[in-house]
Amino acid sequence: MIASKDPRAAAEIYYDGGCPICRREIAAYQRMDGMEAAAWRDVAVEQVTDLDRETALARFHARRADGTLVSGAEAFLAVWRLSPRLAPVARLLDRTPFRQVLELGYRGFLRVRPLWRRAQPSSTAR
Repeated sequence: MIASKDPRAAAEIYYDGGCPICRREIAAYQRMDGMEAAAWRDVAVEQVTDLDRETALARFHARRADGTLVSGAEAFLAVWRLSPRLAPVARLLDRTPFRQVLELGYRGFLRVRPLWRRAQPSSTAR
């Protein structure tokens, strides 16, 4: 594992591997250059020490290289900072009001995610 030089970049990423959308997005991130610097934790099957299971599954979380635990839009920005291609976008969007707009969009996704999951065939469930 190669450490990122950006202290705001993700060092550890906590995601819901039981969510089909989340799994696809995480798989896309993992294929990108720079993403090998992070530890990827599927909280649907793995216990994490500083988050209870319900909290971990409710939102996307990341631990930055500086040790800060972040969630939602801030976690996505931390992940994006790992990728040479996405890091400039993350640095640009990691300020008000952009971060707030990203968080609102993420919260909107969280509202529809349970509905989408129920509509999926049971074969995609773990």
